[in-house]
Amino acid sequence: MQVTVVKSKIHRVKVTGADLNYIGSVTIDKDLMDAANIIEGEKVQIVDNNNGERLETYVIPGEQGSGEITLNGAAARKVSVGDVLIIIAYGILEIEEAKKFKPALVFPNEETNLLH
Repeated sequence: MQVTVVKSKIHRVKVTGADLNYIGSVTIDKDLMDAANIIEGEKVQIVDNNNGERLETYVIPGEQGSGEITLNGAAARKVSVGDVLIIIAYGILEIEEAKKFKPALVFPNEETNLLH
């Protein structure tokens, strides 16, 4: 049997941009991606703590050390700059492996989105 578990989480980052005219995705500071073990093109769930929206999209890397969190395309309509998000990636594991698995949990500075 396989189960879906949290693989990675970037907890409480602020939206720095919303670009409706982009083709889609979320742009995340490459440092945050690396710390959370999230790769380019990976599917993520975005949870907006300000308005309760939940959406799925894929990741593109942003400039390292920039703190960038930009929702692109249609997702830009679901957030406002300054909203606080949780970004979650999931993995599918065999149940015994899942019992031992430890996700990558990242808690950046809430004002700058940078790692401490």
